[in-house]
Amino acid sequence: MKIAFYGSSLVSSYWNGAATYYRGILKALHKRGYDITFYEPDAFDRQQHRDIDPPAYAKSVVYPATVDALNGVLAEAAKADIVVKANGVGVFDAELLEGIIRHARPDALKIFWDVDAAATLDEMRVDASHPVLKALPDLDMVLTYGGGPPVVDAYTGFGAARCIPVYNALDPETHHPVPRDERFACDLAFLGNRLPDREARVEEFFLRPAALLPDQSFLIGGNGWDSKAMPANVRHRGHVYTAEHNAFNCTPRAVLNVARDSMAHIGFSPATRVFEAAGAAACLITDAWEGIEQFLIPDEEVLVARDGQDVVEHLAALTPERAQAIGQAALRRVLAEHTYDLRGVEVDRLFQAHRMKVAA
Repeated sequence: MKIAFYGSSLVSSYWNGAATYYRGILKALHKRGYDITFYEPDAFDRQQHRDIDPPAYAKSVVYPATVDALNGVLAEAAKADIVVKANGVGVFDAELLEGIIRHARPDALKIFWDVDAAATLDEMRVDASHPVLKALPDLDMVLTYGGGPPVVDAYTGFGAARCIPVYNALDPETHHPVPRDERFACDLAFLGNRLPDREARVEEFFLRPAALLPDQSFLIGGNGWDSKAMPANVRHRGHVYTAEHNAFNCTPRAVLNVARDSMAHIGFSPATRVFEAAGAAACLITDAWEGIEQFLIPDEEVLVARDGQDVVEHLAALTPERAQAIGQAALRRVLAEHTYDLRGVEVDRLFQAHRMKVAA
């Protein structure tokens, strides 16, 4: 079956945290026989910061961020059996969603794939004219990369025919243990872009422990932090390309995951970083959020912190031996239960079930 997928970027993770998720899911679906074309706009300097070449598992179509080019790529939706609009493209989001519904064949499966469901739902609650809210009657299903029961209930309450979480996962061919790299040596590392709905949590879970532990070393990677005042024992790396993620995760004594406000509030939303770190056998410390036990066992496969003081206490008690044991346990768990190949099986079943329903 042919899939036309309209998203932010497949070839660049620059200001595009969903890239790893797209790559993992689409690679897994390609293995199951799907013919995929990914349409992405040339916007936000993403094409100037590519971190992979166009992959073999999907045709990458980069179009100018113009109305004419938009209309051209939307017309291609008529050739697909499955048409997907992901959120967060950043340009023409409303037009893309309306366009896939208008151009898709009557028998095509039409999907909105929400990679930031908590934020989308918050917008829909205060805006009766929201494009997603208006599109729901014409969509066959909503897929999300997190959120669990709260997101499913909210979307079906808004009128979605179906809402199914397809969680982040690990691609072991991309994220795996590698030798140490002294560029990333530290006691605690955090990787994430500076965003308004995460900055206060980064201050609490990362910068506060750094200030309280002046004899330990901290490393922060991601865009936007260069203008942020930080304790003297914090180093800033800027954008960390995907090819460097394994070394970034393998080298520190521990790595930190900090959810955005909305993700932490709604729960059941592990970031791609959680599985990247586990796949590299890193010792992960995560801020607390509901549903973590569904993915990793606290104190055995992950360390959970309610606040910055918990992070301080975890670091104080964390020997290299225990850090290694936690990382190895996390690696075993994600390889057994949380790979993109397994997620691909889930998505394929959804697609096939819909196809049989339409045929009947």
